[in-house]
Amino acid sequence: MNTGILIIAHAPLASALRACMLHVYPESASGIVALDVPPNESTDTTRAAMAALLAQMETPQTLVLTDMFGATPCNIAQKVVDGVQSRLVAGVNLPMLLRTVNYRHESLDALVARALTGGTQCIMQVAVTAPQNQIRKPNDHNHHDHHQ
Repeated sequence: MNTGILIIAHAPLASALRACMLHVYPESASGIVALDVPPNESTDTTRAAMAALLAQMETPQTLVLTDMFGATPCNIAQKVVDGVQSRLVAGVNLPMLLRTVNYRHESLDALVARALTGGTQCIMQVAVTAPQNQIRKPNDHNHHDHHQ
């Protein structure tokens, strides 16, 4: 059976990440839930909502992904996650989420490792290849930029 995934983040990030994930893996809707934390909601209300979502998930184990360590969603999740049947990873991004959805059949420990790898390996500086952003050689007279 697959591991459940619960995303808890500042509103509307959790729902937005889940929607992006469903764009790639529409068949995975049932085991992945999102909990957006509104700015003025009490921590007790959010904690109760998260505990209820975890209880409703029909999976033997759950990976909880939150947006930022030390922020309200993460602090709430730390109080709900048990460390045995559920684990918590902070710093969720779309590559991390897609990686975890793709490997939900693996053990919870392996899934945590996949989440960390997926989240960090996809953070990189990307070279800008547009001609107007490239550095030219001093004697390069054969350029054909399009100027407006």
